Amino acid sequence: MKIFRFGYETGKTISRFDSNFVMSGILTCDKPAHIGCMHLEPNGIVGFHEASCPQLLLVVSGQGWVRCDADELVSVGIGDAVFWDQGEWHETKTDAGLTAIVSEADVLDPAQFMPLRK
Repeated sequence: MKIFRFGYETGKTISRFDSNFVMSGILTCDKPAHIGCMHLEPNGIVGFHEASCPQLLLVVSGQGWVRCDADELVSVGIGDAVFWDQGEWHETKTDAGLTAIVSEADVLDPAQFMPLRK
């Protein structure tokens, strides 16, 4: 058995797109894919940018807001999974802090396993 860490202290600060968060890498694959743990401290933001491939954000702690092309902010919290298609503009931000697992891959189909939030 091997035990690895993906906590805040293992990550890298991301400032691209006027962002302010820490990303800890978890996994990459032979096919284009990336899984990481995103740590947003209070008042953290993943700046408004275009998804280069399908992206899935799984909130594991805290709460925040997400948006796409519309300016409307949608509240998200623990247990929410936010999916953006390739080419979709999006942003994530938080007042109190938020931690999320982020998956990026050419083929993602969260509807295959998860129901839509009501």
